[in-house]
Amino acid sequence: MKNTATLLISCPDRKGLVAAIANFLYTYNANILHADQHQDDDAGLFLMRIEWDLDGFALDMAAFDAAFAPIAERFGMQWQLRRSTQKPRMAIFVSRYDHCLVDLLHRWQIGELACEIPLVISNHEDCRRIAEFYGVAYEVIAVNKDNKAEAEAAQQALLREHGVDLIVLARYMQVLSHDFTSAYRQRVINIHHSFLPAFDGAKPYHRAHARGVKLIGATSHYVTEVLDDGPIIEQDVTRISHRETVDDLIQKGRDLERIVLSRAVRWHLDHRVLVYGNKTVVFD
Repeated sequence: MKNTATLLISCPDRKGLVAAIANFLYTYNANILHADQHQDDDAGLFLMRIEWDLDGFALDMAAFDAAFAPIAERFGMQWQLRRSTQKPRMAIFVSRYDHCLVDLLHRWQIGELACEIPLVISNHEDCRRIAEFYGVAYEVIAVNKDNKAEAEAAQQALLREHGVDLIVLARYMQVLSHDFTSAYRQRVINIHHSFLPAFDGAKPYHRAHARGVKLIGATSHYVTEVLDDGPIIEQDVTRISHRETVDDLIQKGRDLERIVLSRAVRWHLDHRVLVYGNKTVVFD
């Protein structure tokens, strides 16, 4: 396993930012492995991802915050520091559709996803055998219109018990409350089976078919209190024709959903996603 640190930075754009960050790291003998940046001219923002090798890095990481604080204060930075050796703990929420769950668990098992998956939470029993095949705990918490608050309280208790950092909604067919999403801000990733902002909400394939579209898509985004409106991480599309039925669209869409969700989760785990406003930058 690589031993690196990654710094994600956003701040008002001005001269000297790259030099200040690079000089700081050079002072402590950092070997920079990757550096990428983006300027949003409309917002006047500078956004950056920089990753360096910790072997030979002369600054104790426990002292990093205090050492970097003067530069961050000088440039008005918002910043996050992550180490590659600290694997996030990810929980997957699922209902009855299993294709995204299977894909995520397989990619995790073969080492594509740098995380631990201690828990799958569902409102149905249908996917238990899949989770158990991969050796992951499976908890069922029934949800209906009368017990939503109690169900979410039970879910959050499980998340705390398992030390979960990230939640992935792998076709979890329930809308999370504002209180829930606020507690996990920018730490809940959803897959929606349309090319947002088109066809948000329920039954997007049926509505796309009724509209006669020639492309269908899938969108992975961070969850906010507004349904299907959070910052978009990844999207993809596939072409369809007038000959295809709703079932054909659903079948083609499953492939898109798996790929789009896995990309978004991997990029989040690799600390490549920086959110600002209701947008994201995904660094290569």
